[in-house]
Amino acid sequence: MDSYNTPLISDLSNIQLLKRVGMVIGIRAECLDEYRRMHAESCSGIRDLLVKYHLRNYSVFLQRIEDRWYEFGYYEYAGRDFEGDMASLAAEQRNQEWLAICERMYVPLEDEAGWVRMEQIFFNP
Repeated sequence: MDSYNTPLISDLSNIQLLKRVGMVIGIRAECLDEYRRMHAESCSGIRDLLVKYHLRNYSVFLQRIEDRWYEFGYYEYAGRDFEGDMASLAAEQRNQEWLAICERMYVPLEDEAGWVRMEQIFFNP
């Protein structure tokens, strides 16, 4: 379910809609310290790209469930062309370098190739 349901007014001439995205993927336990360190170091070189492509409130959570670790991500997209912005972000060299480091730490869920988008079933503003 896409959640384009909340008006976001940056100025009166540019009314946008907010899209909320939640995602999940497994992460290798032996990579947790490095992964935490990467994110604690301000994600230099990547934060500005998130802003450039209209991703706001990008949050990352780690949780152990039974004997596996998972990463849960959340962001709000506040632009007008989600697919176009995501394609442009994917083409950015710095983003590709960041993802190359992170992807070796991930363990996709069964029958999945990467991140899985979660279904939003509730929102309380």
